[in-house]
Amino acid sequence: MVDKNNCRSVILTGGDESVQLLGKHDRHFSLIEEKFDVRLIPKGHEIIIEGTQEDVEKIYLMFQELLAHIRKGHLLTDREFEYALKLTRQGEVDLIRTLFSDLVLVTPRGKQIRPKTLGQKRYLEAIRCHDIVLSIGPAGTGKTYLALAMAVDALKTKQVQRLILTRPAVEAGEHLGFLPGDFQEKVDPYLRPIYDGLYDLLGIETFQKYREKGIIEIAPLAYMRGRTLDDSFVILDEGQNSTSEQMKMFLTRLGFGSKAVITGDITQIDLPRGRYSGLEEASRILAEVEGIALVYMTEKDVVRHPLVQSIIKAYEIYETSRERKRDEEKNNTR
Repeated sequence: MVDKNNCRSVILTGGDESVQLLGKHDRHFSLIEEKFDVRLIPKGHEIIIEGTQEDVEKIYLMFQELLAHIRKGHLLTDREFEYALKLTRQGEVDLIRTLFSDLVLVTPRGKQIRPKTLGQKRYLEAIRCHDIVLSIGPAGTGKTYLALAMAVDALKTKQVQRLILTRPAVEAGEHLGFLPGDFQEKVDPYLRPIYDGLYDLLGIETFQKYREKGIIEIAPLAYMRGRTLDDSFVILDEGQNSTSEQMKMFLTRLGFGSKAVITGDITQIDLPRGRYSGLEEASRILAEVEGIALVYMTEKDVVRHPLVQSIIKAYEIYETSRERKRDEEKNNTR
């Protein structure tokens, strides 16, 4: 039962603030009352919070932090609100400011690119502070997209002169030479996720202009051999599908004034049986090398549909259980 003896009042400057704080059809309103011992009472341009002293204070502080960012032009999404609510429940409401104040860039369509989780925030800080970053985590954690956003920002602010983006072209039973079309048509399907990200971040026209001028280069990993990459922001995506030899080749391409980000999910390795993942190996070999950062993302950093977190967690539990059974079977046969 809600205690009405404790209350705070949040003053709004317009209806848009109310919609962002309380959500469409009061969705956020319901989430707050479900997870905290409070009752929210909207009154025009005011929200009254009633309940236990501790929870009233938590929600009041959360609203103040969110309003500060909304008033700076931040368009609060449902997922961001849910994450802010999670931080508030954990007694970490002060981290909302740290998280939402980190604006990487604004896309041509006005989309603000910011970290959506603390794991993403750590990832961005690692890229800013280190010349080589290895990012390992499940699908949907923003590894590639945030790396692309940082690369585009570095290009726009003239920290680098070009972007070089690459992926291993893992052939699923087919060799590139036997596929129809010219070279570009053969490799484009492997590189499509990178194209999609750059279209969003730069706009199609700017992307094509940069591509034609050689400012942006997108190519399979095998075509990096023998090069020295100076004044470049280099991204190796799907690094778990690089071999040990390819990873060593890629890491030793880095020249002066350059930065490299390697992303991948070591639970989704598509290499042929008997080939070892270069990313998995590099994460152990380079863990203690100064100037290199290793960032692990988890299902908590997934920013896709909420069910994706549950799917990843379910697979982790299943695979852990399967490994345990295998170990038990091996021990029983000895």
